[in-house]
Order: sequence, then structure tokens, then C-alpha cells
Amino acid sequence: MSRRKVFFYYREDDQSQRAAQHIKERSQAYGFTILNTHHDADIICSIGSDGTFLQAVRHTGFRTNSLYVGIHLENLGFYCDFSAKKIEDLFEAMDKEMLQVRRYPVIQSTINETSSFYCLNECSIRSSILKTFVMEVYIDGEYFETFRGDGMVIATPTGSTGYNKSVGGAVVDPKLPCFQVSEISSINNNDFRTLGSSFILGEERQLTLKITHEGLQHPLVGMDNEAINFSAIRQVDVKLADFRIKTLKMKSNSFWDKVKRRFL
Repeated sequence: MSRRKVFFYYREDDQSQRAAQHIKERSQAYGFTILNTHHDADIICSIGSDGTFLQAVRHTGFRTNSLYVGIHLENLGFYCDFSAKKIEDLFEAMDKEMLQVRRYPVIQSTINETSSFYCLNECSIRSSILKTFVMEVYIDGEYFETFRGDGMVIATPTGSTGYNKSVGGAVVDPKLPCFQVSEISSINNNDFRTLGSSFILGEERQLTLKITHEGLQHPLVGMDNEAINFSAIRQVDVKLADFRIKTLKMKSNSFWDKVKRRFL
């Protein structure tokens, strides 16, 4: 494998630091160069959970010219194909060319038509107080519905197995270039009506959520596993980004293998 410069991202707790020290030593033994910053890295390697992997991607700016590798400390996750306890498996797979490059869709969320953020998992918008808030929903600029409830989750295919699934959304194959919109506790009665189910938008679509004056102007907006603070939010625009994140995976470990392992 020609890519030899590696940057490691991990938490500062004792378990993560011990694992990182061991993995760095083994990496150097296999001829990899360890970098202190991610800017020139060929490989960006997270050590921890799927949450750590998401933070690594965000921390390094969603690099398109690097390969991301997830190493789990406990159990294999959706983004972490390799175990810190069996790190030799990663290096042997590299030597034997048993790895594949997987490309994950990313969604781009723009707040108030000014500030844009990227998400590998999901963007969520929720009420920050015990009050229903109201959003007008537009698809490609055309009015679709008025939502009343606790919020919405807009998920990538890989993010479909997390928060999205917990609110009744579907699990989506990551080979499909799309994103999914799922409701959080919508109000449906004789006076108010929404679609009442998740829906999936293709790669050319744009979703627009406009928060009305009768609703809540200060919702909680989550980008993956981080909260974004704004003084006032009027509009959120969501679409697929024009790039994908590249990760290394075992050929024998497909997305649906992971779904079966996690849920069945």
C-alpha cells in the first residue's frame, strides 16, 4: 500500500491513549510514518467508537484526499471495521490486499442561507424547550407540508441506522446517493396533518425547513454528534454534498453484515 503517512485521532482517556501508543508502535514497525497533524496525512485513523470516528472526520475537515480508518476499542461499529485488540489484522489485510475503499455520502446543511456544515451521519433540528414548534417544509423550493412536533432528523444512508432508525426511519443502503427525512413526534389530528412517515430524497433534491413565527426560533441543531449554536434560526437548507468520504473496509464486512450483527 503506497499511502504511508498516518494521523491518529483519539480521546485523552487512559484506555484510548494506551491503545493509541500500541497501534502507533505497530504502525511504525510496518513502515508507516506517524504525523502530529492531519494536513499531510494519507490516512486518518480514529481510535475509539463510531462517535470518535465522526469527530475525527469533523475535526479534520471532511478530507477528500485522505482515507479514513476506524479502529474500535470494544466492539466493531458501522464506521469501525477494525479492532484495537486485533490490530495485526489491519496490517495483514493491507499486505494481502483484502481491503476495499468505501465511499460514504455526506449531507450539507446551511443555516439562514449563510453558514454551511457537513454531516456524515445526520442533521437534527429539535425543540429546545417543552413547546411544539412549527416548520414549513419545501422540496426543491416547492411547498410540501407544515410540520408541527418536536423536530426532524435528516440522515445519510450510513446515518440511517442511528437516530433516524430510533424515530421509525428506514435503514438505507449506503450505495444509494440519497438522504432521509424522519419526523420526531409530529402532531396529526383533524386540525393538523403531516405525511406521518419518513421519506427519501435523491441526490439532486434540496430540502428547505422554514421556522415560522408561531414556532420556536431557537431550536437545537445537531450536526452528527455535535450541537450547533445560533442566536436565531429562520431557515435550514439540506442537500447532498458534492463529495464523499473515503474509508477503508474489509472486503468480507459489508454494510448489511454490520446491520445483521448489530440488530439481528
